[in-house]
Amino acid sequence: MSLPAAPHGRVLTAMVTPFDPDGRVDPDGVGRVASYLLDHGNDGVVVSGTTGESPTTTVAEDGEILRAVKDAVGDRGTVVAGVGTNSTSHSVELAVQAEKIGVDAVLLVAPYYSKPGAAGLLHHFTEVARATDLPVMLYDVPGRTGQAIPAETYEAAARLETVTSVKHATGDPLATVALRQLGYSVYSGDDGLLLGYLAHGGCGIVSVAAHAAGERIRRVVEQFDAGDHAGALETFTGLLPVVEAVMGVPNYGATTAKAAMELLGVLTHRTVRGPLVPLDDTELAALRAALEKAGLL
Repeated sequence: MSLPAAPHGRVLTAMVTPFDPDGRVDPDGVGRVASYLLDHGNDGVVVSGTTGESPTTTVAEDGEILRAVKDAVGDRGTVVAGVGTNSTSHSVELAVQAEKIGVDAVLLVAPYYSKPGAAGLLHHFTEVARATDLPVMLYDVPGRTGQAIPAETYEAAARLETVTSVKHATGDPLATVALRQLGYSVYSGDDGLLLGYLAHGGCGIVSVAAHAAGERIRRVVEQFDAGDHAGALETFTGLLPVVEAVMGVPNYGATTAKAAMELLGVLTHRTVRGPLVPLDDTELAALRAALEKAGLL
């Protein structure tokens, strides 16, 4: 049986936001990363999410980043704009800006730190969804937000016409079954659980490891979709060193993905903004070894 339809493509990367050595947004670097990802197995990119260090960027910078991505990508792939914050008015402002720039969809994380509860979550999702005509991908990542999106909020949000998909990073692939019954397209938000999500009805992945291994991750999805589950497992097993290296350090995401982009020659530096710090020499060596072991370097 084939995988369910994937409204934004099967493989997307939550892409990094390149900064110059002084910490300013690097539009040329943004374009290079976006182009590289679409040339290496990705159907699209998710911009200004967690891996894009969105808590550290301004509204103006988010617009600059999106325009650089759109200039580089054109119509070759899907562009999903991260608009999630812990302020509803701020998220509305970002969503309106993203629609004007011409993105394909927005990613809306549950508000972090505030922990508004089921009613507050629904209010937040509703206000942002109604601010534009763009499709909305909810993002459920309780390890970062402090709370999972409860079932009653998912049920109510599913009645909003534009809320159509979920990036699910709760560690529970089984939840995909219930989400699909509500009408959601479900994307794995966890590289290490990709096969579990596909097995339970997920349609694809929003990945971090795909910065370095997009073509391999795409192969896993395509093999699974073709019914070659043993082959998908074999390909995925070969990727485990990369997944573990990318996701296995405390400040994974922007730090490891930027380091991978530098090792692959896409970026010339891996500047991150505080409170993140670059990988240390030991972490960088482990990432290099993992990419070499997987045949990616």
